[in-house]
Amino acid sequence: MVSGVSKHFGAVEALRDVDLEVDPGTVTALLGPNGAGKTTLVRVLTTLLTPDSGTATVAGFDVAREATALRPHIGLAGQNAAVDEHLTGRENLELVGRLYHVGKRAARARAQELLEAFDLTDAADRRVKTYSGGMRRRLDLAASLVANPRMLFFDEPTVGLDPRSRQALWKEIEALAASGVTILLTTQYMEEADALADRIAVIDHGHIIAEGSPAELKARVGGDMVEIMVVDYAKTPAAALAVAPFGIRPPEMDIHSGKVLLPVESGVSVLASVIRRLDDAKIAIADIALRRPTLDDVFLRLTGHAAV
Repeated sequence: MVSGVSKHFGAVEALRDVDLEVDPGTVTALLGPNGAGKTTLVRVLTTLLTPDSGTATVAGFDVAREATALRPHIGLAGQNAAVDEHLTGRENLELVGRLYHVGKRAARARAQELLEAFDLTDAADRRVKTYSGGMRRRLDLAASLVANPRMLFFDEPTVGLDPRSRQALWKEIEALAASGVTILLTTQYMEEADALADRIAVIDHGHIIAEGSPAELKARVGGDMVEIMVVDYAKTPAAALAVAPFGIRPPEMDIHSGKVLLPVESGVSVLASVIRRLDDAKIAIADIALRRPTLDDVFLRLTGHAAV
């Protein structure tokens, strides 16, 4: 639970009166561009920074007053894999276990368990400097789980990964969520928030500007969009006029490309009628498509600029 949290670095206001609630056993994505305040908020919630004002509790502990008691209950995977490249994968995990005051035998058993869970057994006894970027991220994620935390924080977990490694890491995060772990992740990737999050908080210039499920946020933009491309660009205005009655707002058009964008409540229900109307008006179309709102649309509508 975050209430009225602010954080300044000199004249820079990194966080401004942030309120946020993360439900247990869910995945919440903090979505925003670089410099929006995502990492600063994660550092506050993981006791690495003290807020200038406001309060925050994680797993029932106050992040400022009970930081020492909180730390065993949380795990953090930052933007850069925090592993020692001169140690093996196994040694890294055992070291983390000992830092959490886990006994030597228990730390060894937990390391083996996590190496198997993250498909790292074949590379367990290789030095981490020989690992690929995706393998390092998986090892870093495993390290954040050594102490069986109640809540996990992922700060842009897939930044710099290739698409295959990103998809693999998504599956790991989904499996953790399914096991009941509470997860807060930061991301600037719209598709990542859409794929993983139960709820999304949009942050811009250090302030939460919107919250909701992916579907709820997309609903703010409006309904579907029917995109029409006419063969004869000169007929673009006529096409827009013909289909306007089906829209929930006046259509947008670009006569230089022959494009008409028609916002509708439900594209599936009107698509056939739109095609018939254009056919009756003797307007040939090169293409017609149904476009669903995306989180990019949401962010652009809320902030006036793209998320990256």
